[in-house]
Amino acid sequence: MSTPYPFTAIVGQDDLRLGLLLNAVSPAVGGVLVRGEKGTAKSTAVRALAALMPEVAVVPGCRFSCDPAAPDPACPDGPHEDASGVSRAARTVELPVGASEDRLVGALDIERALAEGVKAFEPGLLADAHRGILYVDEVNLLHDHLVDLLLDAAAMGASYVEREGVSVRHAARFLLVGTMNPEEGELRPQLLDRFGLTVEVAASRETDQRVEVVRRRLAYEDDPAAFAARWAAEEAELRERIAAARALLPDVVLGDKALRQIAATCAAFEVDGMRADIVMARTATALAAWAGRTDVGADDVRQAALLALPHRRRRNPFDAPGLDEDKLDDTLERNGGGDDEPEPDGPGGGGDGGGGGGLPPQGDGPDTPPEPAGGADDAPGAPVPGQGGEQQPVTAGEPFRTKMLSVPGLGEGAAGRRSRARTEQGRTTGARRPEGALTKLHLAATVVAAAPHQRARGRSGRGLVVRRDDLRQATREGREGNLVLFVVDASGSMAARQRMGAVKGAVLSLLMDAYQRRDKVGLVTFRGRDAEVALPPTSSVDAAAARLESLPTGGRTPVAAGLLKAHDVLRVERLRDPSRRALLVVVTDGRATGGPQPVELAARAARLHAAEGIASVVVDCETGPVRLGLAAGLATALGGTAVTLDELRAESIAGLVKDVRGTGPGHTDRRVA
Repeated sequence: MSTPYPFTAIVGQDDLRLGLLLNAVSPAVGGVLVRGEKGTAKSTAVRALAALMPEVAVVPGCRFSCDPAAPDPACPDGPHEDASGVSRAARTVELPVGASEDRLVGALDIERALAEGVKAFEPGLLADAHRGILYVDEVNLLHDHLVDLLLDAAAMGASYVEREGVSVRHAARFLLVGTMNPEEGELRPQLLDRFGLTVEVAASRETDQRVEVVRRRLAYEDDPAAFAARWAAEEAELRERIAAARALLPDVVLGDKALRQIAATCAAFEVDGMRADIVMARTATALAAWAGRTDVGADDVRQAALLALPHRRRRNPFDAPGLDEDKLDDTLERNGGGDDEPEPDGPGGGGDGGGGGGLPPQGDGPDTPPEPAGGADDAPGAPVPGQGGEQQPVTAGEPFRTKMLSVPGLGEGAAGRRSRARTEQGRTTGARRPEGALTKLHLAATVVAAAPHQRARGRSGRGLVVRRDDLRQATREGREGNLVLFVVDASGSMAARQRMGAVKGAVLSLLMDAYQRRDKVGLVTFRGRDAEVALPPTSSVDAAAARLESLPTGGRTPVAAGLLKAHDVLRVERLRDPSRRALLVVVTDGRATGGPQPVELAARAARLHAAEGIASVVVDCETGPVRLGLAAGLATALGGTAVTLDELRAESIAGLVKDVRGTGPGHTDRRVA
């Protein structure tokens, strides 16, 4: 077994360490979500936490880690009457992003269940994580159906496996820890709320601290055992402090004053539901115990708010998580704040310097829109000096709910909420022979397949004699996520201030729709003489919104260049992820200019997409009393459909369905609805 990196050897990252330690003191806090850029010790810290957790007493031989003092009466390995216990270290169980449903919850032997009537059950990762840590790296990339199972287990403290009347239940209470890079996409709100705390991490910009990080990492890699031995005393001291805080925790008093501050803070920040209040109360209590105090003070409440509220406050999907700390201080002051109790100390101790889930870094991130050139007093949309007619970025208009655009046919891509697809979840549409492990039994089809062979198999009793060849897998239809590639016209003909604001508002609305439907998105823009990939396909819709906000405009309209660049992007993505189908959304007024025969070149480029069966929609941005209808002609060449900005609104285009001419590989019904 490899030697883990010591928790006390981690340099900086006070918020991260504090969030993890508070959960070690009080598992009832509900886990922690660690958000931040890659290479910031997120996974290292989580794996190091297990060495600090107290040992747990378990029933020998129980695969579900039952506590001998209070065994689970419904344990599949039970009953455990008068069982003696043995101690072992708390487990850290990692859930891979690509895990199957059976690997997570366990699997029943369906053949034995039908033929013998026994519950032959193989436990999954949820059983392994019981009374330990369940760690999900890149939790934002976890498939939706696994997220649903994780939510159920976290809410009920138990895992249920049910297959055609055969049911197994076992306890599954665990400390849920997830890490994620926000650039790769956000979490569903339902899962986000299940994490008790959230912390933001970023690499230090201080030279001395970065040097120390590298020095310690190299020393660890040269000799892990010797490096761990150097930190053994600090690890033992921290382990003892966790144990002391756990012992003190039942004696900590959460007074009415602190409780009123918690309730007022949650109300002031308009968080949904009551879970935030409960998590804040538990966190403030754990902070007091960690500091060795038996009374919860205003500083504990403040620190608890910075850890428990940023990911819960009501916000637009594209807003960065965080709290207005001035508003937080005002709320605490109005509700009895201002006491002089000491702040929590130790690794990640509170206070203004420690942060604890406050505002994320602003202005230096890769997706932060640059300040408009020309000064703050320049009018939006004015030409930038020296830029050859380029105009400043225009603020997007108010977003709205859009018509759902879907890819025609039946796909087999990643689970999502846009287009029809064969999935593990959804309504049952038929049965087939299983390929590999059986996951969803179609009982009726299995019985029909086995029935003709009962006499030949010597059936004598009431039980059905079932063979492996009789088993039938249920085929199900649900929804998949797609790659939505936006091709946005940023030329001079689109640069009028009001029009470009409306266009950006429409694209932002489509991006919000893609966020809700679990799509990947990409952004290609064209203007002047060429096109560029403003954002390669990614799961981070936030990044696409940031690129859109900083999009400059001006110059000619090379429509052909934009479509050819989109063709290259889609070709590469088909190689990377062949099961994910694409939806091309072209946002333009259709006016092609620049170079010889620009309209004909645009039509030829469009026909390349049509020949490959790419589902496409053209959002016609032409305005005014006189319209040329060029966008509709482009949609015809693409084999897609055209909608105006007004028609794009969900309430304006109910029932709009147009056929898309042409066929492509894997698509039988070319229709965008």
